[in-house]
Amino acid sequence: MGQKLKYGIVGCGGIAENKHLPSINKLDNVEITAFCDIIPERAEKANKEYSDGKGKVFKDYRELIKENIDAVIVLTPNNSHCEITVAALNAGKHVLCEKPMAVNYKEAKAMISARDKSGKLLTIGYQNRFRPDSLFLKTECDNGILGDIYFAKATAVRRRAVPTWGVFLDEEKQGGGPLIDIGTHALDLTLFMMNNYEPLYAVGTTYHKLNKDKNTGNAWGDWDTEKFTVEDSAFGFIVMKNNATIILQSSWALNTTEVKEAVTTLCGTKAGADMSAIGELVINGVKNGRQYTFKPDFKTGGVAFFDGTKEKDADIEARTFAQAVRGEGKLYVQAEEAAVVTKILEGIYISAKTGKPYYFED
Repeated sequence: MGQKLKYGIVGCGGIAENKHLPSINKLDNVEITAFCDIIPERAEKANKEYSDGKGKVFKDYRELIKENIDAVIVLTPNNSHCEITVAALNAGKHVLCEKPMAVNYKEAKAMISARDKSGKLLTIGYQNRFRPDSLFLKTECDNGILGDIYFAKATAVRRRAVPTWGVFLDEEKQGGGPLIDIGTHALDLTLFMMNNYEPLYAVGTTYHKLNKDKNTGNAWGDWDTEKFTVEDSAFGFIVMKNNATIILQSSWALNTTEVKEAVTTLCGTKAGADMSAIGELVINGVKNGRQYTFKPDFKTGGVAFFDGTKEKDADIEARTFAQAVRGEGKLYVQAEEAAVVTKILEGIYISAKTGKPYYFED
């Protein structure tokens, strides 16, 4: 396997502990040698758990990127993604940055520019692309099974699941609420399946209707009404340059029972596809003069007492990045694609504030 890759982690909070660190830890050819967090105790804890205390701990990412490491994993609040990513690339490190790429398109372009100047790799953490249902649907789309996809719905709707920890509710640090947090996953999936990254204009609405409620029934306990400065729900109507239409729905708190997260619905000239939930995919169309539906089976079972091994989407994301860094494969999430997601989200927010359609410039 050769020498192990050395990683540095910037941001050792929830997304690191629950997604990236466990997945990276499963890779035989990667070792985490540097940990950084503005709360030193978090970095020290991660160092003990994932490096047996042998790694270095930092409070300032500027010190971490001076280390002899191959790649930096950026897992900080959204408003610092650009700053840290650009600095790491300029320091000659490959970067995997957690979604969303940035809080606005200007910052996303700056990250791409730094990548191009450095010659290093940059990818964004859209792990939902690696789900079995997503991989299957992408193959169908690429094979032309759906034909020309001209209408789609990108959905990330929670009924009462507002994240009450960290800085999720802080508009200044996050750049927004459910739209930029989970709506970004649904939009990324949709654009990726359509292979359409040329938006013409967007109309958006954002709501602060429930964020002052108390006795909320929230999955993670009642939120702090004073700190809840982001929207509780947001919706977008996006028209692409080829006249395709995308409806984007996102919420952390909404009075609905139609709860879906990080899914897409696609309507093409030859067939359609509906993700009713993660792992639930139905293809529909007409064949031999008859309407049909086809539901792929994504279960690994079938043999008595053996359910097989199921690699998580985050595990595949981590492995794919490591392979790309080693020159043994390609990135599955291109920075240019992620930048368009950020571009559209920004357009929806601007439209919501101005009350007018937002037309995108090239």
